[in-house]
Amino acid sequence: MMRAWRTWTTPEAREDGKETKARRDGNEPPKRHIARKGVAALMLLMLIGTTGCADGEATAKPPVFPEAPQDTKLYDLSILDDESKWTVNNAHDPAIIKTDQGYYVYSTDVRVAGEPKPGVMVRKSDDLINWTWVGQALPGIPKEALDWTGATNLWAPDIMKTGDTYRLYYSASSFGSTQSAIGLQTSKSPEGPWKDEGLVVKTAGQEKDGLNAIDANPVLDAVGNPWMVYGSFFDGIYIAPLDPVTGKFKEEGYGTRIAARDRATEEGAVEGPYIVYNPEFKKYYLFVSYDSLFEDYNVRVARADSITGPYTDINGNSMLDTEHLPQYEVGTKILGGYRFTEGEGWVAPGHNSVLKDDDEYYIVHHARGETDKNWPYLHVRKMLWTKDGWPVVSPERYAGEKAQDIPKSMIAGTWEGMALDPAVNGQVQSVPYTLTAKGKIESENGSGTWTFDGKQTLTLTWKESPWGGASTEELKLLPSWDWERSQPALVVSGLNDRGIAVWGKQISAAEK
Repeated sequence: MMRAWRTWTTPEAREDGKETKARRDGNEPPKRHIARKGVAALMLLMLIGTTGCADGEATAKPPVFPEAPQDTKLYDLSILDDESKWTVNNAHDPAIIKTDQGYYVYSTDVRVAGEPKPGVMVRKSDDLINWTWVGQALPGIPKEALDWTGATNLWAPDIMKTGDTYRLYYSASSFGSTQSAIGLQTSKSPEGPWKDEGLVVKTAGQEKDGLNAIDANPVLDAVGNPWMVYGSFFDGIYIAPLDPVTGKFKEEGYGTRIAARDRATEEGAVEGPYIVYNPEFKKYYLFVSYDSLFEDYNVRVARADSITGPYTDINGNSMLDTEHLPQYEVGTKILGGYRFTEGEGWVAPGHNSVLKDDDEYYIVHHARGETDKNWPYLHVRKMLWTKDGWPVVSPERYAGEKAQDIPKSMIAGTWEGMALDPAVNGQVQSVPYTLTAKGKIESENGSGTWTFDGKQTLTLTWKESPWGGASTEELKLLPSWDWERSQPALVVSGLNDRGIAVWGKQISAAEK
């Protein structure tokens, strides 16, 4: 049964309630009451206020947790022929945009156990949690793209708004081919009708450098100039300036390569690019997906001072480096296949987009259920930033949570966590550990200490971690919804001192 818990009550709050009742009953309050501690203690509390205490730690109020979201029944055969009930089902390569009519996601034409209708799938939401089916943007594959590629469905769309016009970019190709094209449609509404504007770029089946014209992401640089980043699997990722009037390439050619693949391995495949500029850190962030689409897909990130690069990961490795195996060394992995102790695990998450909604960031991607990998689902996750300016992703899907200061008294308890090691392909299994009230970390496979900044940052210092070796992990706390166990839970996400992403969630709080 799902339970909607809005807050957790601290022991202090419970004691205050007892004192209030005692006063109503005319009884003497407990001797520990502040009135018994003397004028000096009262003055100290007045000086500290409600946001701090004598040792400098914040005394945060109990956080507000999300209410229970409506979950989706997985592998639901009854909806296969009813698109209106697909919601997050059959979502692949999702691209998101916020409009004055709500949030819209556009995605690849896919369908479990059948042939999809070509035309770009469209879904809508008012809250990033509940999604409704809108329909197909286009009536089929535009003729010029069909003639060039022979495609049977449309892939990896993306959208941007310029003035009062929406520009919808789509990809046409066939699996394993570079006979590909990116086309453009325009509309005054995110739901169409759409006008065909022809092709933006196309590549032939025998391109000598393996360039593949799919996976378009239109993006604005810091001063508002439009660009397109694109490319997939065979060679690498390219970026080219766009004409702000036409939405097509401003210059002849294919643009500049900003990420390369290692052609010797499937794990080295790089695709699904997406660029975001973060004005706080004054950096451009390039997100890409590595590895097998069906098995080991995972999301990596690198950053640059210029939109055209060079892009480097947290360890200084260049995204153009083909001498080192990407699955081990290139790109900061922030999302991959995982499984917690309870509930359904997920595999091959990838091909993301990123939503910047005021000061909040969200990563939007597809993932496949571990029981049947033929079913891709839409996932939205809150994205946080480390103090050094690197994005980290929540281990739980978004349910309306907000970043808040956390009382230290809530942290001790039983946890489970994992490291998203780039050297590990496929699913990563969580490992249990305990954070004691005395600042110790206890685990069957490791030990260490933990500290807290009094707000939202938890630091775990492992002498030996369950995922191998000594490490220090700087983690962001978030009061979230535990989708696997259908209840609220504290979760953490961050990076360790080797640049490896770490996830965790609290299973039970320590007894008071």
